[in-house]
Amino acid sequence: MEKLLIIEDNDGVVTQLKWGLSKDYRILIAKDKEAAINFVRKERPCVVTLDLGLPPDPDGTEKGFLCLKHILEETPHTKVIVITGNNERESALKAVTMGAYDFYLKPIDMAELKVILRRAFYLYGIEKENRELQDVLHREDRFEGMIGNCPKMQEVFATIKKVAAADVTILLRGESGTGKELVARAIHQRSLRRDGPFIPINCGGVPDTLIESELFGYEKGAFTDAKAQRIGMVERASGGTLFLDEIGELPPQLQVKLLRFLQDKKIQRLGGGEEIEVDTCIIAATNTDLQKAIKEGNFREDLYYRISVISIELPPLRERGDDITLLAHSFLNRFNYAHKRNIKGFSQAAIKAIESYGWPGNVRELENKIQRAVIMAEGPKLTPADLELEFVQAKYEGRGLKEAREALEKNLVQRGLSNNRGNMTQAAAELGISRPTLYELMEKLGIGKEQG
Repeated sequence: MEKLLIIEDNDGVVTQLKWGLSKDYRILIAKDKEAAINFVRKERPCVVTLDLGLPPDPDGTEKGFLCLKHILEETPHTKVIVITGNNERESALKAVTMGAYDFYLKPIDMAELKVILRRAFYLYGIEKENRELQDVLHREDRFEGMIGNCPKMQEVFATIKKVAAADVTILLRGESGTGKELVARAIHQRSLRRDGPFIPINCGGVPDTLIESELFGYEKGAFTDAKAQRIGMVERASGGTLFLDEIGELPPQLQVKLLRFLQDKKIQRLGGGEEIEVDTCIIAATNTDLQKAIKEGNFREDLYYRISVISIELPPLRERGDDITLLAHSFLNRFNYAHKRNIKGFSQAAIKAIESYGWPGNVRELENKIQRAVIMAEGPKLTPADLELEFVQAKYEGRGLKEAREALEKNLVQRGLSNNRGNMTQAAAELGISRPTLYELMEKLGIGKEQG
């Protein structure tokens, strides 16, 4: 039973409060400041009611204010409700400015007071849950902004610690949405280049006609619209780190130019004849099988060996065990704060759905679903319907985990293709994955484009 400390020297009021509240709370009674502080230290009550008029001057407020001050110093999260007379409204307002949760003017209406108390206990509980979650997230489970307690993520964190100071080219491998940019940033932050720039670029997100000028820059007059010199990203990242995401999408002619830079640490801007020495460390990432791309003639083998001096594999979310629920609670806490909501947690059915879902879009998909759910949910806890996972338990009940995941992935991919009339780019965006990942899923699950 929750503890309620009543600080009151009037026996009549004490009797009234005990009679009205003892069924709902474990009542503690203190009739002066010293007894109240002892109770606070030993019992740590969630909520306190405080009469400002305490002995030895029951008609004054000095002892009451001093008591309030000491309570909030001892247990700053305790909700203190000041109970005072109508002629002491100014004192009550002063108490609120000092940190009291609320005030209530005598005479006491038990029904009204119960509402205030319930609200205070509820708020205390929400704040306590958030503090405990923050404690969890700031323990060893969090590493450079990343959360991961499973063995595979702990291995990733250990590798980051080892390679960060080496100043070598690193290749990050993993499905779309597994957090490759976070890992790249973590490596940069732990490296000797931490004071330099960190510049990310998605090689698959820039048209082939623009990617060379984006990476290497150009001189004035290099082409029709080149009205002024432009510094490219490789050069802008000098002294720091350039993160090349989806490097498998880099056009062949750019692969040659990137290889030359990695060998010589020199670049030429478009339209320029001068070689410029640049001190930039490259971290590359891919969600495709580069070895397969090499065999198919789409990626240079010599570039592959240059960018993969160190290779780090990021596990998909479905292989991270309890990290899924840890991340889910972290996102819930973040979006509760961002959107000023007070969602208390997840229903048991929601937790089961989260754990059994395949998460083809990985951490990014989990984050997006929880943000939407926090904004749209009407109940105190998130349900499978809020997360748009209500079909998981019903449709895949009784299947083995691997079979259920594959069936679910196939259903989602087919639905994405159908919704977007076979448009691969739009379907990938809807699913929260990249085009290469979508192609790989279709091949793995035996889905032809026409099946959408």
